[in-house]
Amino acid sequence: MARDHGFHPVRITRIVDETPDTRTFALDAPFPYRAGQFLTFKVCGTLRSYSMSSSPDTDGELCVTVKRVPGGLVSGWLHTHLRPGDTLEATRPGGSFCLRTDAVERPLVGYAGGSGITPVFSLVKSALATTPRSVSLLTAHQSSGSAIFREALDALAARHPGRLRLHDHLDDRDGLVGAEEIRALADRDADHYICGPEPFMALVESTLTAAGTPAERIFVERFTPAPFKETPADAVPAPSEETSADAVPGTVTVDLRGQRRTVPQRVGETLLQSARRAGFTPPFSCESGDCATCMARLTDGEAKMRVNNALDADEIAEGYVLTCQAEPTTAEVTVIYED
Repeated sequence: MARDHGFHPVRITRIVDETPDTRTFALDAPFPYRAGQFLTFKVCGTLRSYSMSSSPDTDGELCVTVKRVPGGLVSGWLHTHLRPGDTLEATRPGGSFCLRTDAVERPLVGYAGGSGITPVFSLVKSALATTPRSVSLLTAHQSSGSAIFREALDALAARHPGRLRLHDHLDDRDGLVGAEEIRALADRDADHYICGPEPFMALVESTLTAAGTPAERIFVERFTPAPFKETPADAVPAPSEETSADAVPGTVTVDLRGQRRTVPQRVGETLLQSARRAGFTPPFSCESGDCATCMARLTDGEAKMRVNNALDADEIAEGYVLTCQAEPTTAEVTVIYED
């Protein structure tokens, strides 16, 4: 059975100021989850995904940590308006940036830039609590005042002497992170988990690859939010007109909220784009294959995903696809969005 990607009310139980621009929100959300996963929230008519900073193996509450982005619609609203007792709408946890169950003896190396420490912190806590793995962690922040979870990480290292090695990088002290600093941690036998700003992640990934680290041992968490506008329930957008230049033989049939519509296929168009062209407002968030908000099930035909960082093998076997990444490979395709 597919994961439930509907929205559910979650209540904020407490708020912790981690740094001047970063807050942790503890939630009364009795969802089972894995370390490294995230929740997708619906706020101000917009969807945003935030990773859990808590660990299901060490923490008695589910927490997400949000850094306020200058000019950010959602992060600014969360910081300004939310108080303990308030309620948000969130999906159940999703994401595949998780510990591999077949690697409990393998060293783990984490690379976290800025707020990218959030899911990596969750992974580190679970790895130390549930496996004998040694853990190395490179954290990169602009200054000591912006270092998220600094005291908590120091306390964790004190509880696990010899197993958790911390490498703290501060831009105002050390300059920008360089390849040499990354190569010092490039253990080919380890699993490497990377999260942070895109330039930071690109540098770490390319440096590890150049050092001979197998691609299957490099795990990267990316979020590229796309705009989302809430549409009233009774509003039905008009399907767009077809043009002969980009139409190809075949159709895409979309079933969403009890309505079914069919449009001709177009060259290079994803199922999500076809659903929009049919006049629907389907669910989506990242549009990069990471969050599974756009997940739907193929009941007829086949489609190939460009990127899949969210669905597991069982879900794919059951016919589920990320519609933001799936292109039809057969003439007739039917996709159903399940509530």
